Amino acid sequence: MPHIPQTAALLVLALFGALIAQATGLPLPFLIGSLLATAPVAIFATNRLPAGYVFPINLRLPFIALIGAVIGAQVTLALLASLHDLLPSLAAMVAFVLLAQGLNYAVFRVIGGYDAPTAFFSGAPGGLIESIAMGEATGAHQPTLIAQQFLRIILVITLVPAGLSLWLGYPVGSAGGLSFNTVPVTWPMYPQAAVILALGLFAGRALSLPAWQLTGPLIVSAGFALMGQPLALPNWLILLAQLVVGASLGMRFAGLDMPTLRRCLWLSLLSLTLMFAIGAALAALLVGPTDQPFKTLFITFAPGGVNEMALIALSLQANPAFVTLHHIFRIMLTVLLLGFIAKRLNKVD
Repeated sequence: MPHIPQTAALLVLALFGALIAQATGLPLPFLIGSLLATAPVAIFATNRLPAGYVFPINLRLPFIALIGAVIGAQVTLALLASLHDLLPSLAAMVAFVLLAQGLNYAVFRVIGGYDAPTAFFSGAPGGLIESIAMGEATGAHQPTLIAQQFLRIILVITLVPAGLSLWLGYPVGSAGGLSFNTVPVTWPMYPQAAVILALGLFAGRALSLPAWQLTGPLIVSAGFALMGQPLALPNWLILLAQLVVGASLGMRFAGLDMPTLRRCLWLSLLSLTLMFAIGAALAALLVGPTDQPFKTLFITFAPGGVNEMALIALSLQANPAFVTLHHIFRIMLTVLLLGFIAKRLNKVD
């Protein structure tokens, strides 16, 4: 892993931010606190980092896999038996993707004044990597597109836990002292976790699964759980995963100038307000048909990254297997829509 001293220093800074966030009662302090601590470095102090420095992907990878494994451990036979009950929520997700994409395009095209490709791919409610790649191929303005897509994810993982804390009246996530395990942690689970992560990462990549770093270990861990061997790991590992994921997201702001960031920020807030409104309306309609609480359904429609939303659902004990399944479905739908429209965008101005 290159630039080890710089990465270690960033993680120490991230830990400092996480502890401050925890002391002040912020929700998901190890995720949000680490993000808030490293983002200013990315924006204002990139000259202090080596040229071309990026947060190591190989450091983030095992923690994303770990999140998937812990979620997979919560898959039960009862959940599998209820899959037919997911049809209303999956149909609602189709409506969410279409409405969000259309309204976001209007926000970025009409209000933001972006060109058609930049507006369309900036408004994608999922598929961060795919939207950036397809946007580049159709002539979208890359700095703007990258900023809008990363702001979507970062603002969602910041605003959703904070909003739920205000609504519920108490801090949620790790700030609330929740446990991530439903079975006791034993020493044999550490080698079991190593096997699950290795098999899951190999299978996820070999099968080209969506969000393979998370879904591969999730599926393998679910298999162990269904055979009566659910995985449980200590909470400090999940907090460490939050710390690393938060630090890596904060560093995504590298290279952005403040005028561009301010413009992208207010447009992103407007876009998210619309998507949150759509998600809240659909969540309210689905409480009865799905027998899920509003909190879980709202997180299900929050348009963050699969990895980050899985982590939030896990931290909030909001049926993470249910939430993750729907977010994977959202990403797949969005990518299909992006691919269908991409060939036609060059004809639009």
